[in-house]
Amino acid sequence: MKHPFINLVSRWLVLALGVTLATKLVHGISCDDPGTLVTVVVLLSLFNAVLKPILLLFTLPFILLSMGLGVLVINALLFLWVGKLVDGFHVAGFWPALWGALIVSVTNIIVSAMFRGPPRPPRRGPPAPPPAAGGSRGGDVIDI
Repeated sequence: MKHPFINLVSRWLVLALGVTLATKLVHGISCDDPGTLVTVVVLLSLFNAVLKPILLLFTLPFILLSMGLGVLVINALLFLWVGKLVDGFHVAGFWPALWGALIVSVTNIIVSAMFRGPPRPPRRGPPAPPPAAGGSRGGDVIDI
């Protein structure tokens, strides 16, 4: 297992890659400098950690009715809000934010799939022996 700090930095790098791709591919999204990009990544991470779960909870019926597309709308709104809050990061409106959120999500999926290790094989071996009856090893039985 990776160290939590290394895991956080790698997630930020993937998010920075996604935001950079969104600025290059979507007309209406721009970022002035690398310092602004760092601010955008930190704020998007904070929004994803704090606001997104709350929004998902309150919009659960909409998400279910839209078969999951509501999550993309929430991501677009978070992207748009970051554009409003950070000077130097410009998002022209909802549709560029939607495309930007989609690019960030797809980038995250692709990069995560590339660096994910192979699946672990199922554990094979002899079954665990049954706990001893009345013994002191194993089990949650209390003898009185």
